Amino acid sequence: MKNIFITGINSGIGKALAKLYLENEARVYALGKSLEPSLKSESLTYIQSDLEALEKVATALSELLSGVDSLDLCILNAGVLGEIKELHKTPIFEIERVLSVNVWANKIIIDTLIEKKIEVKQIVGISSGAAVNASKGWGSYSLSKSALNMLLKLYSREMPNTHIAALAPGVVDTPMVRHITNDVDPARYPSAKRLKEGPIMEPEVAAKRLREAFKKLKEYESGSFLDVRNMD
Repeated sequence: MKNIFITGINSGIGKALAKLYLENEARVYALGKSLEPSLKSESLTYIQSDLEALEKVATALSELLSGVDSLDLCILNAGVLGEIKELHKTPIFEIERVLSVNVWANKIIIDTLIEKKIEVKQIVGISSGAAVNASKGWGSYSLSKSALNMLLKLYSREMPNTHIAALAPGVVDTPMVRHITNDVDPARYPSAKRLKEGPIMEPEVAAKRLREAFKKLKEYESGSFLDVRNMD
C-alpha cells in the first residue's frame, strides 16, 4: 500500500485526488482546513491545519506523520488566489498572505520531512501557468507560483534521492476558478474571459489525468516545471 501525502483536501483538486487514491488502496495522509464527510476512511489520516498559520504547520505535520518512515508521493496542492487586481493597487501584506500559503508553508513542509528523516520518493507542487504568463490582475498569485517553481527547483538540488517537480494542472472547476469566471470583470481582466470561454475540467477528471502525469514526471529532470496539457 502506497503512502500519499496531500495538502488542501477540502475541495477541488485536492479532494478529488484524495478520493481517487483512497479508492485505489493507498494510505492517504492529509492536512486541510476541513474534511469532507465523503472522504472519511480507515485509510485516511487527517489533521485540520490552516497553512496560513505558518507557526503551526511543522507541529501539525509532525503529528500527522508520526510513525511514518516513508512517503511514495507528496502532493503540495493547497493554495490561495488573492484578489484579482492591478499590482500597483495590491499592498504588500496581501501579497505576503498569498506567499505564506503558496510558498512558505510548502518550505516548512519540505523542511519538516527532511528534519524527521522521512524518505520521500516524489514531491509534486501544484503550480499554474500563471507562474509564467504574467496576466494582468494576477500579481500575487503569479508571484507566488513562480516562487514555488523556483523553491522546488532549489530543493531538487538538495534532495538527490527525491524526484521533485512543479506541475500546472490545467483549468479545473474549483472554487478558485469559479470565482474568476463568475466574479471577475472580463473586460478589465481578459484572462478571466479566456478562462470562461476555454475548456474547464471536472475535478474528478483532472485527478485521474494528474495521477498519470505524476508517473510521467519522473521521465523529466528533477526540478522541472511542466504543464499537464503538454504531457499527453
